[in-house]
Amino acid sequence: MPSAPHGRRLDAVPGLFTPRTPRVVAARRLQRRRDRESTGRFLAEGPQAVREALARAGTVVELFGTPAALDRHADLAAQAARADVPVSEVTDEALAALAETVAPQGLVAVCQHLDVPLDAALARGPRLVAVLAEIRDPGNAGTVLRTADAAGAGAVVFAGDAVDPYNGKCVRASAGSLFHVDVVRAAEPVAVVAALRAAGLTVLATTGYGDSDLDDLTDAGRLAAPTAWLFGSEAHGLPEELTAAADARVRVPLHGRAESLNLAAAAAVCLYASARALRRPAGPRGHTAGESAG
Repeated sequence: MPSAPHGRRLDAVPGLFTPRTPRVVAARRLQRRRDRESTGRFLAEGPQAVREALARAGTVVELFGTPAALDRHADLAAQAARADVPVSEVTDEALAALAETVAPQGLVAVCQHLDVPLDAALARGPRLVAVLAEIRDPGNAGTVLRTADAAGAGAVVFAGDAVDPYNGKCVRASAGSLFHVDVVRAAEPVAVVAALRAAGLTVLATTGYGDSDLDDLTDAGRLAAPTAWLFGSEAHGLPEELTAAADARVRVPLHGRAESLNLAAAAAVCLYASARALRRPAGPRGHTAGESAG
């Protein structure tokens, strides 16, 4: 197997892959949900996503890149080669066919699905979980996933008729966080709530008409326990059976004149309220009580 001067593994096929090269054609099909489902694979676009995918052993199946991008990100090409991941050089046209952005950054990885069964995710004892119930907008879903990761959530559950977490827009909106948390897909949202409660998590449903105020819950110390937050679609909110099944129905207080918050903003407020409560014993800047903040 020939290697380039910078040490990355090259495909045995001479020349650059084009949009008609069979492996490019096969990878491009992963832009469709039915092909992602049938193969158990998806595309991760751009150096940030590729870097995070490579950091999760066994995730990347193949890395496509233009010569310029592979030179610019030689560390990623070398990391792929060390993991015995094929690195295939492609033309700009082939990369554009694989990418779904207007100005692609030259790298696209074919990755294995990351699904974790709900019981396995809960067995790890997460203290914070986000449940995306019937959320169908991939940008919103990816942004909430990214926020959940930033807030320290251990799992994100895509419940019911939710968007495919491997949708290209969702993957991009997650900014690599898709590879950091347990991603769970579950068909029955009510069963998810039951499993969360059985695992010892308090289940809170977000709704603009909730009878509990987020500030009041925070002040009362009720967010200091392991918590799962239920988020519904921006257009329709949570299904009634889910709000009824939760331990509390929580509204985010609006102190100004705005009618409401969008889904991503409301999720950020709720998840970070829990994150702060769960870490309250810590001192300034993450130091434990009695330790110098230096």
